[in-house]
Amino acid sequence: MELSFVYSGNETVGAMVVSRLEAAGCTRTDDVAHAEAIITYCTSQTALEDAYFDEQGLVQAAGKGALLIDLSASTPSFARELNAVAVVSDLMSVEAPLVVVDVARADAFGDRDNLVCFVGGDEEAVAEARPVLEAIAGTVQETGGAGSAQLARAAYTLQTAAQVVSAIEADALYRAVMGSTAGPNREARRVGAVSPQAERVLAAINDDRFSGPYTCEMFMAELSAALMAADDVGLILPQAEAAMHLLELLAVIGGSDLTPAALALVYGDEKSCARH
Repeated sequence: MELSFVYSGNETVGAMVVSRLEAAGCTRTDDVAHAEAIITYCTSQTALEDAYFDEQGLVQAAGKGALLIDLSASTPSFARELNAVAVVSDLMSVEAPLVVVDVARADAFGDRDNLVCFVGGDEEAVAEARPVLEAIAGTVQETGGAGSAQLARAAYTLQTAAQVVSAIEADALYRAVMGSTAGPNREARRVGAVSPQAERVLAAINDDRFSGPYTCEMFMAELSAALMAADDVGLILPQAEAAMHLLELLAVIGGSDLTPAALALVYGDEKSCARH
């Protein structure tokens, strides 16, 4: 695959994207005006909007016919807006929000099979983007027109957040009760997992493993996007809002660069928090 591309955004994801595309025969360039593809991944809606729509943004700088591929979690309304602006600017736009399957892995971005892209946009643009996305992620799932991939991503995020937080709270309850029980077997029992995602998070907690490339900052960006999508249609999501408050608390105490499993530290003692 011969393609010149520009990458803009998060450095961790960028290192993975650049490595995989160069291995597939693509060439990275800093020349936005002549790049055939422009790939982005931002961890905030503000950064994403600035990247594309600032006076010196990517929409203004891109050459005619360039393919815009956004890997960020965003809202369906933003995806539709970007697609509409791309059309009138003689560009092609694809929303391809990146999904990390096992959020607790130490090499979360190191295995293509641990990555999924939902893909939405005009058929021609999606067809152009597919080889690029297949070089990045193990699974590329088409969802339909502009906005559809971000909607699918939001739904996935809400379910993931529920599984992660419920597993952590169940574990916190077990540890609190078993820790207050006398006897040699008080640590023998652990809470059982009810889903693969919960099982992976619980394994990370039991191993005291909270470092990895997929961070709470990324998780918060995805959950924030889902909440903004709900707000756009006047929908209140109490469970997701509660999960966001927990993540914000973890960020305040210095855990934004840890994995989502580190939410367990919020329920632990001060010594455990300080150690991490």
